[in-house]
Amino acid sequence: MDLFDDDGPQGNGGSNSPELTVSEITGAVKRTLEGEFGHVRVRGEVGRVVLARTGHLYFDLKDDRNVIASVSWKGQVARLSHRPEEGMEVIATGRLTTYGPQSKYQLNVEDVTPAGAGALMAMLEKRKAMLAAEGLFAEDRKKPIPFLPEVIGVVTSPTGAVIRDILHRLRDRFPRKVLVWPVAVQGQQCAAQVAAAIEGFNRLTPGGALPRPDLLIVARGGGSIEDLWGFNEEIVARAAAASDIPLISAVGHETDTTLIDFVSDKRAPTPTAAAELAVPVRVELAAAVDQMGARLTRAVGQGVQLRGQRLRDLSRALPRAESLLDTPRQRLDRASDRLPSALRAATAQKAILLGRVAGSLRPSVLQGRITQERRVLDRLSGRLAPALQRQLRDSRKDIDETRRKAADLMDRAGAAMTAIHTRHRDRLEALDRLRQSLGYERTLERGYAVVRGDGAVVKDTKSAGAATELEIQFADGRITVGAGKGGGAKKSAPKKPPEQGSLF
Repeated sequence: MDLFDDDGPQGNGGSNSPELTVSEITGAVKRTLEGEFGHVRVRGEVGRVVLARTGHLYFDLKDDRNVIASVSWKGQVARLSHRPEEGMEVIATGRLTTYGPQSKYQLNVEDVTPAGAGALMAMLEKRKAMLAAEGLFAEDRKKPIPFLPEVIGVVTSPTGAVIRDILHRLRDRFPRKVLVWPVAVQGQQCAAQVAAAIEGFNRLTPGGALPRPDLLIVARGGGSIEDLWGFNEEIVARAAAASDIPLISAVGHETDTTLIDFVSDKRAPTPTAAAELAVPVRVELAAAVDQMGARLTRAVGQGVQLRGQRLRDLSRALPRAESLLDTPRQRLDRASDRLPSALRAATAQKAILLGRVAGSLRPSVLQGRITQERRVLDRLSGRLAPALQRQLRDSRKDIDETRRKAADLMDRAGAAMTAIHTRHRDRLEALDRLRQSLGYERTLERGYAVVRGDGAVVKDTKSAGAATELEIQFADGRITVGAGKGGGAKKSAPKKPPEQGSLF
C-alpha cells in the first residue's frame, strides 16, 4: 500500500511533503541563516541599549525603515572596542542567528566601531555636555597644583617615550620621587586601567610604606582620535574628577583635546610641559633665594641705619639727665627734713591710744567681766546635768531593749536547734531500720545460710574443699563442720552484731 495514498492509514491527504516539528524547522532556519550570514558588518544607528544583570548587552541597530535586534554576550562585551550608546552611528561586526522561543532573528555582535570620525565627535560632544551639566568642568572645584611636590605619580605606558621625557625634564628642573603606574594608553583596556590607576593612587595611605603622591600626571603621546579615545571615556573623566590628589592631564599634542583635559585640575599641552608645570627650576629657585637674601640684608642694614639716625634726631630734643633729676632731689630733701617731727608726732598719738586701752583694763573691770562669765558658766552647767540624766535614761532604755531582743533570739535559736536535732535523730533511726531490713540476717530468716571457710565466705565447691573447717551461719546461730567425710558438726552460739553507739 502507498504511504501517501488518500485511503492509507497515514491520512496525510495525499501530500508527499514530510511533516516537521516546530523545533526541526526552527533549527533548519537557524542553520540556513548562520550559514549564509556567518560574518557580516552592519552599519546603522544604535537604538535602545539594555545591560542585563547577567552582563549581556542588548541593543537595536536601525535605519530609517528597519530594525535589527542585536546582542553581545557577557564575554563579548568585555572585548568591545567601543560600548554602543543610543544615537551613535556604528559599524557592528558579527553573525546573524535566530532565537527560537520568540521566532525572531538577531545579530550576535562581536565588535562595534563608530562609523567615522563624525560619529565619534558627536558622541564626544554628547558626553561633554552631560559632564558639564553635572558641574565636573567648573573652575571652582579644581584644586591648586602644589608648588614643590615631594612625590609625583605618573599614569602612562612604562615603555613609551613619554615617561622618559617626563623623567628627563624632572631631573633637569628639580629631581623628585616618581611613582609610575603602568597602563595601556590605547585600545580596549586603556580606559579601565587609567581609571583604576587614578583610584589606586588616591587609595594609598599618606606616610605609608608606599608614599601617596602629592601630584598626579596622566600622560600619553599624540595620535589619532581613535588612539586617544580611551581618555574620552566617561569612566576616566569621572575618576579624574573624583581624585583628591591634584591632577595634570598631558594627553596628545597641543591641538589634541580629550575629556580628561576638561575635568583635570591643570591641562598641559605635552607630557614635557606637564613635567615643567609640576616642579620649578631648582637653579632659578636658588638664584631667586640668593637674590632675596641679598635684598633682605640690604633692607635690614638700611633699616638699622635709618632708625639709628632717627634715634639720634630724637635724642637732641630730650632734656639733660641732670635737669630731669633736680626736682625729685629737691622733694627728697624736703621729705627728709620733715621726717623726724612726723615720727615724734606719730609716737605721741600711739602713746595716747595705748593709755586709753590700758584704762579699760583696770582690775575692777576685769573682775566684773570674770564674774559675768562665771554666771553664764553656772547657768550652762545647770542645764547640762538634766541633759546628761535624760541621755543616760535613754541609753538604759536602749540597753534593756537590746537585751530583750537578744533573749528572744536565744529562745528562737534554742527551739530551732531542738527541731533540727529531733529531725536528724528521726532520720538516723529510719536509716538504721532500713539498714537492718536490707542486711543479710533477714535473708537468713527465709531459710538461707552463709558458709565461711577459714574465716572467708565460701562461694564455690572448690573453696569449700580447700578449707580446713567450715562455719555455717543460720538465722538462729552458727555451726562448725570439719573438712572431709564424717566431719562432725557442732553448734555455736549466735554471735551478736557489734553494738553501735548512740549519736545522741
